[in-house]
Amino acid sequence: MATIRPFAAIRPPQKYVEQVSCLPYDVMNHQEACAMAAGNAASYLHICRADIDTSEAEIHEPATYEKSRQNLEDFLQRGILMREGKPCYYIYRQIMWGRVQTGIVGCASVDEYLDGTIKKHELTRKEKELDRINHFDACSTQTEPVFLAYRKHEGIAAAVREWIKFHKPEYDFTSEDGVTHILWPVDDDAVIEAIRKGFEEVPALYIADGHHRTASSAAVSAKRRAEHPDYTGSEEFNYLMAVTFCDEDLFIMDYNRVVLDLNGLDESAFLARVREKFDVAPAASAPYAPKAKHEFGMCLGGKWYTLTAKDGTFDAAHPIQSLDCSILQANLLDPVLGITDPRTSPRIDFVGGIRGLHELQERAAGGVAFSLYPVTMADLFHVADSGEIMPPKSTWFEPKLRSGLFAHEIER
Repeated sequence: MATIRPFAAIRPPQKYVEQVSCLPYDVMNHQEACAMAAGNAASYLHICRADIDTSEAEIHEPATYEKSRQNLEDFLQRGILMREGKPCYYIYRQIMWGRVQTGIVGCASVDEYLDGTIKKHELTRKEKELDRINHFDACSTQTEPVFLAYRKHEGIAAAVREWIKFHKPEYDFTSEDGVTHILWPVDDDAVIEAIRKGFEEVPALYIADGHHRTASSAAVSAKRRAEHPDYTGSEEFNYLMAVTFCDEDLFIMDYNRVVLDLNGLDESAFLARVREKFDVAPAASAPYAPKAKHEFGMCLGGKWYTLTAKDGTFDAAHPIQSLDCSILQANLLDPVLGITDPRTSPRIDFVGGIRGLHELQERAAGGVAFSLYPVTMADLFHVADSGEIMPPKSTWFEPKLRSGLFAHEIER
């Protein structure tokens, strides 16, 4: 049983939504954030990235988190943001490249994250957790949502279809990156109850993206519980804001690898080593995107090849060893190129599929690049259900959730 409950969001009035909305806080550096918010006093970056109003040197300093809180209060006082009058669900639709994904914005249970009903598949880094802990704590608000997935439930799907059919959206705009964002508040008590009960029949939720925000929300919840030992469990700090999508809607892109050198080998010697574990052939096109699992594209010396993992090089039944990124790591990156820990090695870089294979090819100069077939939602569920952790940089979800459309106040 999963809990997704309605909440009274902090969100922009319709007339301000395009000015307020922004890309997620963690997809940009300080300079890029400053450029994106330039000339826009209503940009949500003033809240989720208040270092644009302090300084790059103060990104993780108390003054920046305090500035986030002040900016949030200022936005509310100026009417750029408002508090919803009652707890609602919000249907959030994104359209990118003609693809549609539709999720429900609500609040998941921190306790269900702690007991494993909300399943994870990635490790987190303490410094990234601490940043959002300090941010959420200072603001007393979860300023950006977690991205959850669940296996399709027809009752939830029917409730969403019916609401969209008979109601006009509150927001409908296309952001500068070409993604359309549409939002319907769901304020009817009977429909709210139908959605809530539908999620009660969902056995598990899965973190698709936002492991650090989830862990940070749980940490702030623990802090609030310690500060309020008489808490009942119904307080908002016991819940974390999430957009929850049916697995059939979601789109995972390839997440590719570039190694900056050949580990002392020349191209001929390197290819000989590759052929020990892979069938190698000239690619039919350049650049080359793999057509199926266990096939790879390789750009070496300006030429593209296809690599196909040979029999016996991996365990097809194992949730981790059967992943293409694991096959590449175990059979080529580690033994041939000397990349023993891709999390820490300065010789490897990762290129999300949204950047395209031509960029991958450009970055292969002097080294070698590999294009991978995308991980599937079935792969992600298999890993999470097995209690395993995916290798780093395994999944790249598109489109990203837009920030500024809703926030969850955990204490007033």
